[in-house]
Amino acid sequence: MKPSVIVFVAAVALYLPTIRYGFVQDDRAIIAGNPAAHSIGAAFRAFDDPYWPPESGAGLYRPVTILSYAVDWTLSGGRAGWLHVMNALGHGLAALLVTLVLARWLSPLGAAAAGLIFAWHPVHVEGVASLVGRAELLAAVGILAAVLAARRGWWIAAALCAALAMLSKEHGIIAGVAILLDNWLQGPKGRRYPVGLWIALAIVTGGFLIAWLSIGRAGASDVAAVFIGRGGAGRLAVALPAITCAAGLLIWPASLSVDYGPQVIAARTSFSAAAALGAVLVIAVPVLVVWCRRRAPAVSFTLALGAMSYLPTSNLLFPSGVVLAERTLYLAVGFAAVLAAMTFELMRSRWGGRAALAAMGVVVVAAGMRSFARLPAWRDNRSQLLTQLAEHPESYRAHLSAAAVLAGLRDTAGARREYRTADSLFAGDPHMDAARALYLVGLGDTAAAAPLVERARRAMPHEPIALRAQFLLELARGHRAGALAVADSAGQRYPWERAWYLMYLQ
Repeated sequence: MKPSVIVFVAAVALYLPTIRYGFVQDDRAIIAGNPAAHSIGAAFRAFDDPYWPPESGAGLYRPVTILSYAVDWTLSGGRAGWLHVMNALGHGLAALLVTLVLARWLSPLGAAAAGLIFAWHPVHVEGVASLVGRAELLAAVGILAAVLAARRGWWIAAALCAALAMLSKEHGIIAGVAILLDNWLQGPKGRRYPVGLWIALAIVTGGFLIAWLSIGRAGASDVAAVFIGRGGAGRLAVALPAITCAAGLLIWPASLSVDYGPQVIAARTSFSAAAALGAVLVIAVPVLVVWCRRRAPAVSFTLALGAMSYLPTSNLLFPSGVVLAERTLYLAVGFAAVLAAMTFELMRSRWGGRAALAAMGVVVVAAGMRSFARLPAWRDNRSQLLTQLAEHPESYRAHLSAAAVLAGLRDTAGARREYRTADSLFAGDPHMDAARALYLVGLGDTAAAAPLVERARRAMPHEPIALRAQFLLELARGHRAGALAVADSAGQRYPWERAWYLMYLQ
């Protein structure tokens, strides 16, 4: 059996247990509750719709990802297990492509070793076991396939694969740059790509940008709570330590997390040692890419590709919706895989094949075992929450989720306790303030709800849940005129909210 086939089989096999898993977190809004993801025709009709439903305010534009869900839904009748299997196959294909791309610079065994590390790296669990992680898989497959197609002179296929990557997730826009990077690494004796390819890639990229600006741009305003009200320096005080954490996850993924918001990564307001190290890493990446061009082109390629794919959510240039997420490191894992493969090849040259294979086997098996042990965290919402509370009790979002669960179970004391814990860990989330205020208004505790509504609306004047909470607060206090004013303001800004307000005004 060819090494590349072994890599594919290993990648798929690791994730086959997810066939028993369900829809978790964002899977529900994007897939289970989204009519566009339930039929192929609906998915094509929604090609000019944003990825997230309008009421979420998150926007973005990933029509091919939605189409892939629609195909799976049609074939399986909406069974989550089928969608999980297709994610596993997508990951297998990505690992196979990584192996084929790296085969230009590494020996066959070295490329296979890199492919196995990529296939079983624990950071991938979120991207593969979570159904919405498919956007990462499709974008990676599109980018890597575009590079391979260009190498073989399949110019139309390269442009189409680049389009696939872009329409699957935003960072797919780097597909053309990845082809350029790969061509640059060939050196002066490498094959010169025709001007027509660059023109085609420019047209595809320009078309995607126009579509994204007109349809999905709303997602650019959805920022993580920790960045609200912060300037550039305050943003970097969090973003740079997150880069340090990301680099650590690539090399030593012992401590994984569903959430890397406060205080999993501390919500610092000033420079720190972790931020200094992050700044060093930011500077080192382009230096290493250039320095390794002739010495270790596989390092240059994977490091540059990983950095470019991570950049849109790195919060270096602008605030994004996450501080850090393991799924955003999907392509960056290629760098860790190459380092492991090059170490293997060095050991093989010095110690012999058996010792090197044994050492590499230990690393691959350890990665696989860590990934396999991590899978149950993505079985369902309950497993995910309990895992996060056990492993990272410092996560304010974990306690916020626990409060919502306890509120649904009518455990008032427990819900209040978890809300207080979340607030003690991080008091700067207007979404949390709004949700907590809405809950307290429902309990009749308007005195405790009022300052939370005020704090939420001061941070985000048009936060939808805060508007709902203020509306109900005004009604509870007998201020109907004030409630009508809030309802009118909310209805003008969020037309889909009008029915909710009318229900209470009738």
